[in-house]
Amino acid sequence: MQDRLGAVKAQVQAALDRAIGALPEGELRDAMAYACAGGKRIRAFLVMEAARLHGVADDAALPVAAAVEALHAYSLVHDDLPAMDDDDLRRGLPTVHVKWSEATAILAGDALQSLAFGLLADPAIGDAATRRLVAAFAQAVGGAGMVWGQALDIAAETAAEPLTLDQITQLQGGKTGALIRFAALAGPLIADADPAPLAAYADAVGLAFQIADDILDVTGNEDVTGKRVGKDMAAGKATFVSLLGLDGARIEAARLVAAADAALVPYGKDAGNLRQLARFVIERDT
Repeated sequence: MQDRLGAVKAQVQAALDRAIGALPEGELRDAMAYACAGGKRIRAFLVMEAARLHGVADDAALPVAAAVEALHAYSLVHDDLPAMDDDDLRRGLPTVHVKWSEATAILAGDALQSLAFGLLADPAIGDAATRRLVAAFAQAVGGAGMVWGQALDIAAETAAEPLTLDQITQLQGGKTGALIRFAALAGPLIADADPAPLAAYADAVGLAFQIADDILDVTGNEDVTGKRVGKDMAAGKATFVSLLGLDGARIEAARLVAAADAALVPYGKDAGNLRQLARFVIERDT
């Protein structure tokens, strides 16, 4: 998996560099490029591997992988803003609004969102597949998906009672899980194939990913994670760890990885990289 992940990272970074490099020079372009540098590229990897499982060529899948990462970068830039999570560190570097300004960060996020949809218009994908992808992408990242999850997260900060486990699961299914789900479904969407196995896989992996994030917020080292830790606990925020305990959260993450593995049975040995990714999601230290 690591070799394939490394190749995907390089391909996606090159695609993003080309797309952003074609924009007018200036602070906005610089901030967009800064926001898109680095990262684990788990979502891009999901796109590329799900596409490979369905016989989709890398050339057709790569624009979708780049679109997902551009959209993810936008979400992080906005998530870090003072009006949202108010973070000053991302991937070991100052966040965009700290390095430039809040206005530049907002505009960079806006432009990255537009860029993501533009990348889905690549002719290599095919017209019919593009229509399916754009509709699913809009659903995943908008008012019924990622942005909705962020709205729930903000509302929870001032709620009279901490969220329940079911409410946190719903929140994270939007904020974190929706884009991961789209990434996993990109392959069957392009190929017009049955999405059910990868939908089940993605739902399990997306939730496991968030549980791992909650665990890292308690146990992680800031120098390793590249972002602030302990913020949720300090704010008294309900998380999977606060509700399940560390051991309970680890047990639940392991259960979800097993569920993800089971969902891949129809693909046999061809899904080996995705099985490894599910384990990586809960074993990572960043």
